[in-house]
Amino acid sequence: MEWVLAEALLAQSRDPRVLLRTLCRGEASAERVETLRFLLQRLEDEGVRGGGDALSEAAREVAAGYLVPLLRGLRARPAGAPDTAAPQARGRVLRAAGAALRSCARLVVGPPPLAAALAEEALRDLLATGPTPGLEGGAEAAVEVLAAVGPCLRSREDGPLLERVAQAALLLALAGDGEAAALAAGRLLPVLGQGGAAVLRAVWGGLVAPSGPDHVDLRLQVLSALAERLLPEPFANEPGPDARCCSQFWRTVQAGLGHTEDALTRKRARYLLQRAVEVSAERGADCTCGPWEGNGPSLFWWSEKKKDELLKFWENYILIMETLEGNQIHVIKPVLPKLNSLFGYAVSEENACWIFHPSWHMCIYKRMFESENKILTKEGVIHFLELYETKVLPFSPEFSEFIIGPLMDALSESSLYSRSPGQLIGSGSPLGLKLQKFLVTYISLLPEEIKSSFLLQFIQKMTSRHWCAVPILFLSKALASVPRCKALGLEGLLALRDVLQCTMITHQILLRGAAQCYLLQTALNLVDVEKVSLSDVSAFLMSLRQEESLGRGTSLWTELCDWLRVNESCFGQSSTCTSFGLHETSSLNAYVKNLVQEYMKAPAWEKEKCGMPDWSEARLVALMVLLAVDVEGTKSPYSEKRITQNVLRIFLDPLLDALMKLGTNAYMPLLKTDRCLQLLLKLLHTCLFKGSSTQDDEVFTLLQNFVMSATESISDFILRRFTMNELSSVSDLDRCHLYLRVLTELTQLHLKVGWKGGNPIWRVISPLKNTSIRHLQDTDSGQEPTLEKQIQRLVSMAALAMVCEATDQKPELQLDFLDAGPMERFLASLQLNQTLQKPHPEEQSSFFEESSSSQGWGKIAAQYIHDQWVCLSFLLKKYHALIPVSEGEHLELILPAVQMPGRTLQSALDALTILPSDQVLPVFCCMKILVPKLLASSESLCIEAFDMAWKIISSLSNTQLIFWSNLKAFVQFVFDTKVLTIAAKIKGQAYFKIKEIMYKMIEMSAVKTGVFNTLISYCCQSWMVPASSVSQGSLSSANNYSELVLEACIFGTVFRRDQRLIQDVQTFIENLGHDCAANVVIENTKREDHYVRICAVKFLCLLDGSNISHKLFMEDLAIKLLDKDEVVSKSRTRYYVNSQQHRVKNRIWQILLVLFPSFDQNFLNRIIDKIFQAGFINNQASIKYYIEWIIILILHKFPQFLPKFWDCFSYGEENLKTSICTFLSVLSHLDIITQNIPEKKLTLKQALSAVLQWCFHPNFSVRLYALVALKKIWSVCKMWHIEEFGALTSIVESSLNQVENMHGVGNAKKNWQRIQDHFFFATFHPLKDYCLETIFYILPRLSGLVEDEWIAINKFTRFTDIPLDAGLQWYLSPTQLRELKPGDWAQEDIGSNSGEAENQPEWTDVQKKITPGKNNVPDADPELVFPDRAAKLGKSMSRLIVVASLIDKPTNLGGLCRTCEVFGASALVVSSLQSINDRQFQHLSVSAEQWLPLVEVKPPQLTDYLQQKKSEGYTIIGVEQTAKSVDLTQYCFPEKSLLLLGNEREGIPANLIQQLDVCVEIPQQGIIRSLNVHVSGALLIWEYTRQQLLRQGDPSHQVRAFSETSYWFGQMK
Repeated sequence: MEWVLAEALLAQSRDPRVLLRTLCRGEASAERVETLRFLLQRLEDEGVRGGGDALSEAAREVAAGYLVPLLRGLRARPAGAPDTAAPQARGRVLRAAGAALRSCARLVVGPPPLAAALAEEALRDLLATGPTPGLEGGAEAAVEVLAAVGPCLRSREDGPLLERVAQAALLLALAGDGEAAALAAGRLLPVLGQGGAAVLRAVWGGLVAPSGPDHVDLRLQVLSALAERLLPEPFANEPGPDARCCSQFWRTVQAGLGHTEDALTRKRARYLLQRAVEVSAERGADCTCGPWEGNGPSLFWWSEKKKDELLKFWENYILIMETLEGNQIHVIKPVLPKLNSLFGYAVSEENACWIFHPSWHMCIYKRMFESENKILTKEGVIHFLELYETKVLPFSPEFSEFIIGPLMDALSESSLYSRSPGQLIGSGSPLGLKLQKFLVTYISLLPEEIKSSFLLQFIQKMTSRHWCAVPILFLSKALASVPRCKALGLEGLLALRDVLQCTMITHQILLRGAAQCYLLQTALNLVDVEKVSLSDVSAFLMSLRQEESLGRGTSLWTELCDWLRVNESCFGQSSTCTSFGLHETSSLNAYVKNLVQEYMKAPAWEKEKCGMPDWSEARLVALMVLLAVDVEGTKSPYSEKRITQNVLRIFLDPLLDALMKLGTNAYMPLLKTDRCLQLLLKLLHTCLFKGSSTQDDEVFTLLQNFVMSATESISDFILRRFTMNELSSVSDLDRCHLYLRVLTELTQLHLKVGWKGGNPIWRVISPLKNTSIRHLQDTDSGQEPTLEKQIQRLVSMAALAMVCEATDQKPELQLDFLDAGPMERFLASLQLNQTLQKPHPEEQSSFFEESSSSQGWGKIAAQYIHDQWVCLSFLLKKYHALIPVSEGEHLELILPAVQMPGRTLQSALDALTILPSDQVLPVFCCMKILVPKLLASSESLCIEAFDMAWKIISSLSNTQLIFWSNLKAFVQFVFDTKVLTIAAKIKGQAYFKIKEIMYKMIEMSAVKTGVFNTLISYCCQSWMVPASSVSQGSLSSANNYSELVLEACIFGTVFRRDQRLIQDVQTFIENLGHDCAANVVIENTKREDHYVRICAVKFLCLLDGSNISHKLFMEDLAIKLLDKDEVVSKSRTRYYVNSQQHRVKNRIWQILLVLFPSFDQNFLNRIIDKIFQAGFINNQASIKYYIEWIIILILHKFPQFLPKFWDCFSYGEENLKTSICTFLSVLSHLDIITQNIPEKKLTLKQALSAVLQWCFHPNFSVRLYALVALKKIWSVCKMWHIEEFGALTSIVESSLNQVENMHGVGNAKKNWQRIQDHFFFATFHPLKDYCLETIFYILPRLSGLVEDEWIAINKFTRFTDIPLDAGLQWYLSPTQLRELKPGDWAQEDIGSNSGEAENQPEWTDVQKKITPGKNNVPDADPELVFPDRAAKLGKSMSRLIVVASLIDKPTNLGGLCRTCEVFGASALVVSSLQSINDRQFQHLSVSAEQWLPLVEVKPPQLTDYLQQKKSEGYTIIGVEQTAKSVDLTQYCFPEKSLLLLGNEREGIPANLIQQLDVCVEIPQQGIIRSLNVHVSGALLIWEYTRQQLLRQGDPSHQVRAFSETSYWFGQMK
């Protein structure tokens, strides 16, 4: 068409120059510029036509005067200015103008050469604008001109110019990702690559220069565009650069293969690799790229002798990399075995060395590790960790670097450590176990000279980021499993310490403690003791938290002692000075002795007001002393006690000597006394730690004796400090707390060994109390208080609080018993919440200048108020009997705070508004005593107390340290039994407020596990009544709050994956028991959700069914449970397996089974209908088992309900079709049901009549259940020799024989065997298996419930808050049911959408087949070309070309051929016309090839073909997902469109992507990220057709084209 139009235009005028000038006038529309382009191309083809130099000059004018300004105008618009032209029209103009400019350059024959002149000018513009021009498109316009005239430049004459242009283009292409850079890389550089070897060398030199990772994508873009020039051609005339021999080239390719963000970059890297392999195979010459570093294998090499092996290796390699792009594990998994074969190719077993560079394998793993699909990441990590299970790989530095880099980065993802499907909770992470095995194997195979550096880098990598709890735990566990070797020195020990200090601050306590244990074991296994000193070891031990890991008496402590004993004489000398300036020694005892002596040395000088010493030094000394003593004990475990005593005496002599002098030496330096008392406390705390047993512990006994011998001296010293006004500065507040802690410890110690009348503590209490009261009673006589006075008051109140706490623990200290002494009267009349005024203004400056240990005055004042409430709490506990129930009672006010409870409670509310949240605990304790007294008379005040206390608890929910203690105190006063009883009795607002708070706490439990546990545990403990007790008060409050027990029975949240993972790993750690010291040291808080239900169940088990109140409570709970089940069943929420609704219903029926023994016949009469009704509901399998079980138990215990049961079979098939299997399953246990029936004939007869009618049901599943029941019933009949059923014998026997002997009916026989072997029919015994283990563990496990619902029986025994009931044997199942594994048969309801006899829907829609041209059969003339055939049928042809040369499969080609023909494409381009003879092609195309033009273009010819079509005005459109792809729904197809479809596997090659004008992608909503190529092509072909049909409906397009053409003809005439 273009050729015809050009001829027509030239025929209108003899002078082509007139035509050119005419076309250069007017608006530069796409049609005008395209007309100019094909006219110039026609002139160029024919040569000079009637013009000679004149035509050449005209072409020069068109180029300089029209085309270059046009290109600049289109590209160089002002920054920020809108692009008014449509993108498609603008693109057409640019392409046409570029092609026209190239023709102009060729038409100009005389000097100066137009191409060189235009290139020089464009190069100047390009260098002037650069990548960030003031005008947005300046660089783009220059690139367009250079791309147009580049092919016209001559390699010899214009060589320097070509090199300068190439260098500028490369700099622009590598400068960024703008449009100019894309044009330079995709269009200009490929054109310049044809300019000769010199130009290529210039480009290549810039490409191989070292670059950072940020430029990988840009370099690959250029490399893929120039691939055909940079890789040697088989018969090249002039040798150019060979990229295969450059290591930088291959490093760039490898970086691109692992590029995470951009799929196009990865595709370009794969293309370059594939082309390099293809070129190497075609050339047949050997080639080697030098190693990147060291003496390892080459990054790339080729040998003609090993061509087949090399091709196989790279073919598999590229296949794997292409498959990984799919990101779909079901597609990738079958390819992973090829990865194993790659290692077989890559390693030489004879020489034990790498043949292929291992970095290629690492690219595959890196791609998997960084996949957005976490399942693929996990699969990749596991595959990597399994490498050494089947093969031994040679050592490679790249391998070690990969482990420390990408592998550890991947291992930081917590989700990878989840359990495998079917794996039991607590069995450990499969990936964690594989990591442990891999690390042990890999390190054992490392060369000794490498092992140390690898381990050090591995540990340092653990410090480089903040790891989550689960990954750091399994990494630490893997390190701890490495066999003992001397691999780590001081630097490694410091790295381990950094891991402890920096990475586990916010982790869960148990996981953090376990990780610390493993890191300590790592140090014991891997540290070379000769390279570290004892001071280094002690500093490392200080980074462990003793309350979480290193507890005395644990297995870890013993392991540490053994390690110290074995290596005692091997430790090295410290290279740095110790914290105490010790003379370093390798002997442990000498080191500890020096450590204590240096610690006890008095400082050379001391400030007048010095702060407290740091506690870390005392902690270090105490730890090392006890370790040294225990190490000495391991040397001679059967030695006399005297040896241990001597060792401990040697270590502690300086301390004991100082302690004995405390009471008499008034001049001992203050810092020394502080350090002595700090060390004393730390020794007691470390020795008496939870993890250790004090029984038969001679170290503890000796330490106790030493301390008790110094008690009198210490007590006198503390008393002197308090009574002689020696505590007067802010820094003394910390000392006050130290002294009080010591006094408390001494009190506890004496209480343990027995209290005696002459006890030194006894003598301290009274004067300390009197002095404190005297200081607090002193007034300031109206003067502003001084700092010294205020500090004395603070100290006195703290001392008084300590006395009250000690007196509360030891009633013997209350000398005056219930008589109100001076202290009690003072405390009772104390002005509550009185804040301490700030000191005199002149003294405030000194207050703020004191040591860093001093606190802000607000915090100090808060502590003062806190201590007031501690004292008041003691007073209220002591005189709680004197508290009146109302303020109206007239009593003599001896103790105002006690006798005026309303005012005291109001003060407590005021205190809650003043005190910080961590100081409110004593206020809650006071409320616990006051609220029960005032609830009846001052309900509103009590409600206010509830509200304010709950607000504080809510605000603390994210504060781990103080939340739980405050929550416990809150629960104890709000849910106190007396409070609950009074609130329920008056049924006022307090009753509803308590219930409101109860539900709020349950709601909080959903996000903070353990809140409900605290509530239900306290309530159940307070409601428990001993069996001998006749009091029913406690349980009466439970009756009024039975909703709490109800919610506890069905409680349990559905955890997120991350929460479930934490729960699983914690269970795994707990199952390790004493092997992990953290389990011994850390108290199990039992905050799991399971313990809420366990507490409720154990509470219900303790209730006595013979007790009326207990019985009524359980019956009320049962009714509420059934009502709840009905509500859940009617819920509109989606009900599926393991959904929240399923779990709740499951828990309801579990509790009903637990309650069943307390049900009598009268109560069952009330609920039996509801139970049977539940059987009619469509339930999940596990719930059906529970319902069937409880029906069996009811019928067994109370056969009176059998008539109601038989009635269930007469409800009609419509009502029974979803539930009949439930009632048939009950009858399968008829032998159990009839045990208590003397006359069984009637029951058996009714059972047979009920079952037989269902044995012939059209639904196969129903028949199976009926036959199972029939078989069981018939066996009972035979056992009892009942002969009355003789008439039924033949029917029953034939039915059973038929089902037993069925064959040739698909899976029928298999299903019959499966249902008979099912646990519920084969093994389960409703009576013998009635126990907690079956209800809560075995049945949920066998019925397919998620593991979250399995409650192991040992959890019931672990939960000791509620004691075991007398019937402990009721806990465990005595049958073999616990040994069974879940079967593959699940009980199913028969709904309307299943069954063999369901009627098929009528055919309402029939596919309509259309035969095109049915009445116009085409001529069979073989000479008739395709367009003519189509024209004969009146078929319209579009201007869409579909290029399918890259498609391999005949089925896809046949389908595309059919689609193109249906929608009128102008041509389908294929790689070979022979493909139309393929049977699969013809099967899909259904003769479409007869009506559609087919063009053959082989893949290597595609670049030229696309360039040709571009020059003809076609827009090249690719179907590909790239960073700049246009959404198909947003793209407007030009009329002349060429659609390029990619290969089924790799898509569009990277070199062809450069030729595309636009990439269009199909919007997707699913997870699978790719469509079949035929489907993708069909979608775009239809969208093109749809848009063209819409345009044809609007004649404006045709009118505009016709008017413009008429205008041009008019101008020419």
